[in-house]
Parts: sequence; C-alpha cells; structure tokens
Amino acid sequence: MSDKNRSQWDLGRFIETLTYFEVIPFLNWVQQLRKGRPKDNQDRPNGGRNVGVILIAGATGGVGKRVVRRSLERGYKVRALVRDIDKARSILGNDIDFVVADITQPETLTPLVMADIQGIVCCTAVRVQPVEGDTADRAKYYQGVKFYQPEIVGDTPENVEYQGVKNLVQAAAKYLPQANEKPIFDFTKPSAELKDNWGALDDVVMGGVSASNIQLGENTALFAGNVSTDNSGGFASIRTKNFDPPFNLSGDEGVKLRVKGDGQRYKIFLRTDTKWDGIGYSYSFDTVANTWIDVHIPFADLIPVFRAKTVKDAPLLEQNRVCSFQLMLSKFEHDGALNPKFSAGGFALELESIKAYGGTTLPQFILVSSAGVTRPGRPGINLDEEPPAVKLNDQLGGILTWKLKGEDSLRESRIPYTIIRPCALTEEPRGKELIFEQGDNIKGKISREDVAELCVQALKLAIASNVTFEVKQGDNTLNSIDWQKLFSYLEQDK
Repeated sequence: MSDKNRSQWDLGRFIETLTYFEVIPFLNWVQQLRKGRPKDNQDRPNGGRNVGVILIAGATGGVGKRVVRRSLERGYKVRALVRDIDKARSILGNDIDFVVADITQPETLTPLVMADIQGIVCCTAVRVQPVEGDTADRAKYYQGVKFYQPEIVGDTPENVEYQGVKNLVQAAAKYLPQANEKPIFDFTKPSAELKDNWGALDDVVMGGVSASNIQLGENTALFAGNVSTDNSGGFASIRTKNFDPPFNLSGDEGVKLRVKGDGQRYKIFLRTDTKWDGIGYSYSFDTVANTWIDVHIPFADLIPVFRAKTVKDAPLLEQNRVCSFQLMLSKFEHDGALNPKFSAGGFALELESIKAYGGTTLPQFILVSSAGVTRPGRPGINLDEEPPAVKLNDQLGGILTWKLKGEDSLRESRIPYTIIRPCALTEEPRGKELIFEQGDNIKGKISREDVAELCVQALKLAIASNVTFEVKQGDNTLNSIDWQKLFSYLEQDK
C-alpha cells in the first residue's frame, strides 16, 4: 500500500463488510456483545418466510384461527383480516400482522390490506346460533349442538357468503401476482427486513477502492456508487446475508428482475453455499439506459463461477436451497474476459422486484364453503335425510344458496382456486382418514382442525388448483396423509 500510484485503501470499510456478512466469528461476537446477543438466531434472514403473504379472512373463527396457527407453523407470513383488532388479539395473540377490513365493504380492501399477498384463505361465514342464544365463546355452535330453531345474527348470508366473497375475489384479482410467479424481493414496499438483508460488497475486500450501497426509496431500491479500477479493483456489488432456511425455488424455471439501468452490463449471482467465498451461479444481463425492463434468467443458463472463473465440474444449481443473492457491476465477465459495456465511474441500477417465475400453478385462493350448497331445490332430495342447513335453507336466509353464488364468483375469476366443502364441523381432534367426493352428495362430519390443515396443504399443491370437492372424516385413524394422492382422485372443474 506504499506505492504512491495506488489509491488509499479503506481498512475501516473492509472490516465493516466482513462484520456485516459475518465472515469472521470474532468480529461478530464483539458486535453481538455491543448490541446484545440475538436469541435463537431470531434476527437471521428467513427464506421460508420471505416469499409472499397469506391473507386469512375470517381469521378469528373456528376454522380461521386454526389456519392462522398452522400457516405460521409452516413458515408463511400471515396477515389476518379482522373487523375488531382487540378481539382478534385476544384470540390470536400479538405476534400477527393484523389489518382491519370488512369484506362486505369493498372500499376497506385497500392496497395496504392487499399488499404483497401471495395467497388468500377465506374462512368467513355468517353467524348462526340457537334461537335461545349461545355462550360468549359460542360453545354450543362450536360443539355442534343440534338445534332445530337456528337463527342468523348479524349480517345476512347474501352480504357475507356471496357479496363479501365476491368483493374479496375482485380485490384479489387486482393484487395477486401472476399464477406462475412468486415474489422473492419486492422493492416497491420498503421495509426494515429488506434494509437489514442487503449490504454492499465491493472490491475493498480485494484491496480495491470502489464503493457502492443500496438505498430504499418509496417505490424502488437504488444500487449505485462508483467503480474504480485502481489497486487492481473493478467491481461493486450488493449481496444478501445468508437466508436460513433458504429459499425453495425447486418448482420454478428461473428468476425475473424488474430493473432500470444506465446501459451497462450487470451480473446476478445465486448461491447455495453458505460459505463466504464459495461457488456462485452467475448470469450477465444488459440494461437499457433510463428504461424499465424485465430480465428473465433461466436457472439452466446460470454459470457456476469461483472468483470470476468458471467451475467446470460444478453441479447444477440446487433450486431448493438458494441461500443468497448478489447483484454486481464488474470490469470482468468470466475467465479474464472483459465486460464489453463496462465504464468506470458512477453507475446506477434501480430495482422494483426479484421474482421466481415459470413454476407450476398453485392455488392462490382457498375458499371454505359447505357441503350441501347444491341441494336446496334439487329434485329427488329427501329433506328428512339432509343436514339442518339444507332443511332450513330458506329459514336461514338462503345460506347455502348464497354460498354457492360465492363459489361461482371465484370459479368465474381467473384466479387459481381450491373450494373446500366440509360436512358438519366439529371440535374433535384431527387424525381420522379424510374422504373426498365430488357431486355434493355426502353427509357426515369433520374436525375443524382437519379443515384448517387441508387449507394450508392446498396452498402448495398444484394438483389442488381449480377443484371443488366435499370432505368428511372416515372411521379409521391415520398417522399421516398422502395429500398428493388424496387430491389425485379429484377432477378439475369444467
């Protein structure tokens, strides 16, 4: 560093970089002592929780509260749509993202409510109780007490089961991503999580003097700085910390960037190795000055590199364990080749999003309806053999008729869906075999626990897209369920 022709290397920034990316355990230990040691890795980036939000409507109901719990257990980001936030907290706790809205009032389904949603589970329903009333915790209703003089209290079936569901479907159609895409990073919605996950990684780690950073604006992120070739340098980049658990992109074809650049050629790296200096899977892309473009990057086109040299015998990218991302402007391509569009000095690359694309179509809207919705008025039905809801459909404001119209509003949309029609709901524990049928003829019962698990399982099964089915529990106890096999017997709606 004594050569007069060499620019001044910044030791402080070098140490900051190594500390940020947790390269040297001793430096991280000192930093944790200064800031307070994190507990159980709670501050580590979590790839499993970073892909989209599941919006749960009817989150405080008998099924809904169980869907919330099971979704959280599966690592989903959960947003509970509720009308009374204090009541919701008393039921669901304080560690939930709550939004106050009412599906019967479409103006409340605002961009804030619908932001970043990847899927919706709708468990809303009108309130039914015995005419003589119920306890504060709805014990009679939840225990399945058979009452022969039920009544609707509160809003009408038309408003909740049909118009409310239709409102939610119409709002979802505006905000859900394309069916074969899922967000990885959405820079249009700046957050502390995004800010904490991305940091600068420049050629200072190799003795260079380039400098860059990432700044989050209102609608975009800006990767900008100055690239210098002094001190044998020539690259600037931003990189994420390692995600734990990693992103599982095994069902996808590649990643898509939405960027506005300055005409230079940039690189993206995906890594499956948590090592600081491991193999990166690289792809170079050109930008158009001052123009927003979509850059599709097939996983099959990624090149394995180590320190800018291709690794001939490297395995293909393990798509189920992508632990970090990196964007770079470099003087070099690979194996000593120069970047033909590189220009030393200032640069700027704006980012809107990084998404996975080309995956199988998964259900994006799970609707909990009811068995029996097609039976009122059906020729040949013996009402004496039907459940109370079918017998008393007219007295209950046409509850099943409006549920069916709510289903139809979802089927008529272009949203991939699963419509679940459970038989009589109980508070029994789950664990019985499940029986699926189509045609709306079965009778029986099913635990709310099973219905909640079914909702969460359907979100990740392509085979569950665009199907409507009835479900009840059988007599046999099962330790596990082959969900793929169970859904394979169903036919898609015509």
